[in-house]
Amino acid sequence: MARSIRYREALREAMVEEMERDDRVFLMGEEVGHYQGAYKVTEGMLEKFGARRVIDTPIAESGFAGVGVGAAMVGLRPIIEFMTWNFSAVAFDQILNNATKVRQMSGGQFSCPIVFRGPNGSARQVGSQHSTSMEHFYATIPGVKVVAPAFPADAKGLMKAAIRDENPVCFMESETLYSVKGEVPDGDVVVELGKAHVVRAGTDCTIVAYSRMTHVALEAAAALEKEGISAEVVDLRSLRPLDEDLIADSVRKTHRCVVVHEGWPYGGVGAEVCDRVQRLAFDWLEAPILRISQLDVGMPYNAKLEQMCMPQPARVVDAVKRVVTRGRGKAAS
Repeated sequence: MARSIRYREALREAMVEEMERDDRVFLMGEEVGHYQGAYKVTEGMLEKFGARRVIDTPIAESGFAGVGVGAAMVGLRPIIEFMTWNFSAVAFDQILNNATKVRQMSGGQFSCPIVFRGPNGSARQVGSQHSTSMEHFYATIPGVKVVAPAFPADAKGLMKAAIRDENPVCFMESETLYSVKGEVPDGDVVVELGKAHVVRAGTDCTIVAYSRMTHVALEAAAALEKEGISAEVVDLRSLRPLDEDLIADSVRKTHRCVVVHEGWPYGGVGAEVCDRVQRLAFDWLEAPILRISQLDVGMPYNAKLEQMCMPQPARVVDAVKRVVTRGRGKAAS
């Protein structure tokens, strides 16, 4: 049986259920306890589990991330919340040089089953220092898994999988999705890491997206349908590992691909998807792969400028029309 709950509630359910299932799991971060979470994701968890397992920290990301890494190395399973992934830059050394490398450098004597989580990317006028999409920084690192769910059901299922995984997992949540509602199954439903899924079937073009951009892609696909263009939307869910097989299968069917990601255009997840598509499905392509991303600037505070910087459905619609027109012209010739 499924219920309609909010994204934040789905995340909370996953953490609560895993903490009930396994007493090695604990939560640590800024304002996760007495304040009930900066975005109310952890509401009620301090009361339920107590201060030994829901731990408020100082504003010291490098410090509490490092404590979490050490705890994971000796057998615990920490969930470390960053108030925003922008602030994880302060703890980058702990993630890059400790969490992701300890298994290799110890010859397998230590593992680091830890989840780093929090809101990623832009929100609504929170300024440039709170609006960076950080997923591509972490997705480049061997030894870490990176996930970015778009829907409440995936948020819960992927969180449960991340907590149980034996590797570090960076769990990227969009602040703008916390209030989004969706159907979430009851029970212990775990979503496998590394598996994308098709959230809208289509025949004319594949739109690849993740996190908030999946909703942008779906909105664009609905607009395109009114003009007689059938767009298939692939929600990546997992950025590392990347489900290249599903992406390639979709492109082999539609013969065209547009990638939508919130990060900057230089490098990043979108570029990685483009590379996989051209290597795995080049002979099926009838038009160049196009990318839609944030503009190549720091995020402005001004609301209108912020919207101009972000990928919008109209930009996706225009890109799909370009590849479909070119592809159909090629086929006709």
